Amino acid sequence: LRSMQAVSAQAMRVLRVFGSADGVTSITPTIGAEQEYFLIDRESAFRRPDLLSCDRTLTGARPPKGQQLEDHYFGSIPPRALAYMAEVERELVRVGVPVKTRHNEVAPGQFEVACTFETANIACDHQMLVMETLRRVAPRHGLQCILHEKPFAGVNGSGKHVNWSLATDTGVNLLDPRDETHSNMQFLVFLCAVIRAVDLHADMLRASIASANNDHRLGANEAPPAIISIFLGDMLMDIIEQIESGKTKKTIKGGTLDLGATTLPQIPRHSGDRNRTSPFAFTGNKFEFRAVGSSASIAWPITVLNAIVAESLDFVATELEKAVGSKPTEAKLQQAVRTTLQRLVRQHKRVVFNGDGYSQAWHSEAAERGLPNLRDTVEALPALRSRKSVDLMKRFGILSKAELDSRHHIFVEKFVKQVTIEAETLAQIARTQVLPTAIRQLTEFAQSVGASDAADVPSTTVREMLEIYTDLIGRFRTHTISLESLLAEEHQEDPEKHAQFIKAKVRPAMAAVRELADELERRTSADLWPLPSYREMLILK
Repeated sequence: LRSMQAVSAQAMRVLRVFGSADGVTSITPTIGAEQEYFLIDRESAFRRPDLLSCDRTLTGARPPKGQQLEDHYFGSIPPRALAYMAEVERELVRVGVPVKTRHNEVAPGQFEVACTFETANIACDHQMLVMETLRRVAPRHGLQCILHEKPFAGVNGSGKHVNWSLATDTGVNLLDPRDETHSNMQFLVFLCAVIRAVDLHADMLRASIASANNDHRLGANEAPPAIISIFLGDMLMDIIEQIESGKTKKTIKGGTLDLGATTLPQIPRHSGDRNRTSPFAFTGNKFEFRAVGSSASIAWPITVLNAIVAESLDFVATELEKAVGSKPTEAKLQQAVRTTLQRLVRQHKRVVFNGDGYSQAWHSEAAERGLPNLRDTVEALPALRSRKSVDLMKRFGILSKAELDSRHHIFVEKFVKQVTIEAETLAQIARTQVLPTAIRQLTEFAQSVGASDAADVPSTTVREMLEIYTDLIGRFRTHTISLESLLAEEHQEDPEKHAQFIKAKVRPAMAAVRELADELERRTSADLWPLPSYREMLILK
């Protein structure tokens, strides 16, 4: 609410400069939040200690068929999932949550629901109700709803794309480019203010979506990279380049889409564009913050976004007010806007990138541009305690230094506790389920070798399997002991040092245990393996 007041006050100053504030008393950030989630059989979830304790699988061999064919994504919604969705929607309507869409998502067993655009604080409340309702209704259909950002390795994780815009209380969307965008100077001022905000405060924006859960998703070939950049599309990028040159002359038109059949109409093609590899993309008449995690509350990322845009609008409004003076004229305004926009573009266009955010080439280019690449939570969270962040939040009355410090402390502590719970759960699964099962399989191999030798039948193949399996068990036990030793260490230091230890030591140890557990699963008889496999869980029947 404080951040909404801040961005409203500064946006009103911009409208007054343009003389378009008549009848407008406030400007409201509006939000349309999407929610991705997985559905699996509840029975399978109860047989997976990791899903019950951590909301994600800590072991699991990749199945032969995952999302390669995209048949789930483009197929019809499974009847069982559709019945569940319909009941969720009925429940949400009863509490006043306006649900707009439902569809399959990329990974098998993954789905999405989205609400209509609303005032930001109401949208945050409704989004929490959506998550609660998704989880509450699932057991009625024998299902478990998983909101974790990366519950299954090897398939897409889940995000929460947050669509953000600014609207006057008279119903005008300030991020609507309209037809002749190059001449819509008010829109271009708001656009460039957002570009400046994201460039200057990319580290803070990245920190706002940092979590142990989201670390498994950000930067993978399925989600926006950890490098914060802005996608504008061809039309707006062309106008930005015109602004930089000092002359805005034209707006690229979308044209029409010819489907090649005389029985089908010529469909108008929108001049906007879409880039799924961008963490912060302009999509038509709004920005889509794609890096927010599926299990997170959207309130904190939106607070940070509102705050940095308020600071940027304050800067732009001050520049325009100085240039226009006490006796503004249309000529003065036009010249002030052109000069200010040109300077903003030249200083901050480095954050604009329309290419493939997943490519290694972009990582190299981003480093050359000087963009921060905060790969995980431990790297990202210190941005919240920087002088720049503290000053910004204090200046606009959003958070005091103590309030910001407390949030930083809580985020770090949550990271430590969450990964520790995961590591201890993995060690327990390794000791009490995977290792005993592997020993049973080893016994079967050994008995087969013994029986073959007793019958004087060559057992070369089975003996080789026995040797490979014995080596796997030995390495698995060694890595499990190593993980348990790390967890047994005492940590009296501050939470940040503990988080560094978890990042540097515990997570790699967990990865090593998982790699061997998954290899054991691939080599163990299916009737012995104690945990539901990915193949069983991901295909919803």
